[in-house]
Order: sequence, then structure tokens, then C-alpha cells
Amino acid sequence: MDLNVLTAPLTVQEIEWRVQSQTKDGQKIIVVPYITNRCVMQRFDDQFGWAGWQNEIKEIEGGFLCTITAILPGGEIVRKTDGASRTSVEPVKGGISDAMKRCAVQFGLGRALYDFPKVLIQTTDKYIPDWATPLLDKMVEKLNAGGAVRDVVVLKPEHAKPAAKTA
Repeated sequence: MDLNVLTAPLTVQEIEWRVQSQTKDGQKIIVVPYITNRCVMQRFDDQFGWAGWQNEIKEIEGGFLCTITAILPGGEIVRKTDGASRTSVEPVKGGISDAMKRCAVQFGLGRALYDFPKVLIQTTDKYIPDWATPLLDKMVEKLNAGGAVRDVVVLKPEHAKPAAKTA
């Protein structure tokens, strides 16, 4: 079966970047891409129809298991399961969402994110600066187009195009 909708490259709108850590010298942050849970639901709806798949969440010690069941066009039923720990910010909602996103990867959705380069952003802030977002988007578009990107990418303020001056 062709799961072309699930496995198609992720768009910049479907990817969320999160700060993973700060370098020891405090001059850069390391960011990693994630799929959003809305992306998972939309891609499964688009691939199987809204009535052609379902998810089931089971609470386990320290986290959650998500099982996604999909009905293939020939009527075959496929189930895949993965889990995640409770998260620190919103333990239940975040843990359930993470389990569902991890489960979606079992179907091929977002698997390419594991091949993304390591991305560092030059900043002393603990969040992604506004100037870096367009650069991250451009990198995703380049990867989606089959372009080559270094194994480690360092984004710096001077890489961002200055805003046009208004008179």
C-alpha cells in the first residue's frame, strides 16, 4: 500500500522547533524539529479518511501508550503502538500527545526528521529568536527539495536578511 500522504515531506507549518539544550559556553542553543499532534491527525484523516483510523491511549506507569489503528483500502486493519513519558510542563496532555506523535512515526509520518542536521542557533537567549525562524523554514524547504545540508548547521544573526527599511 502506498502511504504517500503520511510519508510526504513535512511542511514548515507541520514542524515545531523546540530548544533541546544550551551549549556549555551559553552562546548557542541546540534546537530539534518535532511534528505537531494536529499534523498527525490531519495526515491520518487525509490518508485514511476521518472514520478510517482511530487512536487509543492507555496510561502506564510514568507515561502513556498510544495505539493507532488504521483501515487500509482493501479492508486490512493495521495497528501500531508506541509510548512516551509524562512531560514536565503539561504531564498528561503532553505525554498523550508525545505518545501519539511517536506512534505516528511507526507508520512513517515524520520519520525523516531523524535525518535532519543538528541545528545550533547563536544566541544567549533560552528561546528561539525571531530572526532564526525564517532560516529554519528555509532549511526545511531546502531539505524537502532534495538539497544537501551540512550535518551540523549553525544559524547566526548575520545570516538573517535585514528587514526592509520603511521611509
